Amino acid sequence: MAQSTDSKTGLAALVEAAAQAPDRGLPPVHLWNPPHCGDIDIVIRRDGVWLHENSPIGRPELVRLFSTVLRKDPDGYCLVTPVEKLAIRVDDLPFRAVAVTEADGMLRFTTDVGDLVEAGPEHPIQVETDPITGEPSPALHVRADLWARIARPVFYELVERASVEDGRLTVRSGGSAFPLGPAGAGVA
Repeated sequence: MAQSTDSKTGLAALVEAAAQAPDRGLPPVHLWNPPHCGDIDIVIRRDGVWLHENSPIGRPELVRLFSTVLRKDPDGYCLVTPVEKLAIRVDDLPFRAVAVTEADGMLRFTTDVGDLVEAGPEHPIQVETDPITGEPSPALHVRADLWARIARPVFYELVERASVEDGRLTVRSGGSAFPLGPAGAGVA
């Protein structure tokens, strides 16, 4: 069956759907319920590099566009448009928090795809610790069920800003307290 020339699918449809987002905020991917159309060979590596067919996507603008149509469903991560849903692989978390600033009692993070996120009740910071190595694994809620891994240098900045509360290194933002780990144990 021939595909009509006005119908776009796969990578082209994702680019077109995502391109509508930059000046109007994020597209309403939570409202879209397209059929699952299979997998697309896109991987977000643990270090935040997006690959397509094992090659890094070299255009940051394209990665940003794809990030706006990313969603996590019960069956995994996918890129969605109003007409199709394509599964992708995410090795850790889809985003990286690569910078933090503090102003007016708010910790403001910048992600590797250009999102600006203020930590607070709606965007918590969580730190899990590996039970064997003691290595902290900090994350920041970005949107919906999407999280950013807090980069090591950014985590060190948080530790420097932290105060000790109930024996734990803790940072505050937006009226919320976020424990980073035990005080005095050192942070790996």
